[in-house]
Amino acid sequence: MFCLAYITCGNREEAERISDALVKEKLAACVNFFPINSVFEWGGEIKQEKEFALLCKTMEDKIPHLKKKVKEIHSYEIPAILVMEIKEGNEEFLGWVEKSLE
Repeated sequence: MFCLAYITCGNREEAERISDALVKEKLAACVNFFPINSVFEWGGEIKQEKEFALLCKTMEDKIPHLKKKVKEIHSYEIPAILVMEIKEGNEEFLGWVEKSLE
């Protein structure tokens, strides 16, 4: 099963570091990252922060290792790591993802 992992990071440098590690270790075939604005409650306060979001193209069997790696190198106490199953997509691209993770 193809998956998309969504991860938030505190800054661009962290987004680059995590993206590089995931691709290098073949835990993601490709990672897109971009700036986002986040609003959330933390420690009883409403926070507004600038963050970076990662979209990681991967396979279901890579998810446990991907989560472990992100937790090892992420600066957040509780990093957001959300996984969505991809039921359909461009067959050529999905084939490339699968081949990239071998």
